[in-house]
Amino acid sequence: MHIEAEWDPRDPAGEMEFIAGLRREHGLPTVAIAQAWLDRDDCAAVLDRQAAHAFVRGVRHKPHHAQMDDARWRAGYARLAPLGLHFELQAPWAELDAAARLARAYPATVLVVNHAGLPLAGELDGWRRAMALLAACDNAAVKISGLGNLDAAGRRRVIGTLLELFGTRRALFASNYPVDSLRQRYDEIYQGFAEATHGLSAAEHQALFHDNAVRIYRME
Repeated sequence: MHIEAEWDPRDPAGEMEFIAGLRREHGLPTVAIAQAWLDRDDCAAVLDRQAAHAFVRGVRHKPHHAQMDDARWRAGYARLAPLGLHFELQAPWAELDAAARLARAYPATVLVVNHAGLPLAGELDGWRRAMALLAACDNAAVKISGLGNLDAAGRRRVIGTLLELFGTRRALFASNYPVDSLRQRYDEIYQGFAEATHGLSAAEHQALFHDNAVRIYRME
């Protein structure tokens, strides 16, 4: 799975054209998340162009403070579900109360929280309260990744909290590679995930490490 890498703010569709070329040559990635700025004048045209790629499953926009409550931004968000797209959210945990309002206002749009909601050491109590608001929304899911800024105990606490809040059907593990290579090796990341979920059943492991990604990103 390819997640948009901010190819070029002036050409959000260009990245998916590049990915389409990779797929023709190599057959990978299987699916992708595209980039779109939901409050721009060209939002409708960009979303139509991104959705025209059969492998695009959703879009990501990193909203700034209070943007998720903005009417213009929400008008762009409302276009996602009719196009068969879901939304990938990357925002500081303090913004997740707004994300919960968004999820409740648009129940037909799946919202996937990136990087575990960006928890920070020393702020995990506030982060937990914010994630609980989102977990109460059935259309919200969470990708567990990007935890390299936490120590081992912090990572275990975050993983345990997310599985408690979202269960093993609305959470999935992700590497965030190559970005997370700045902090941990790929095998270290997944070994940490395995150790933190040691007590789960085989079916729950299968869901977290494979099945949920296949279902949420529609890779059947």
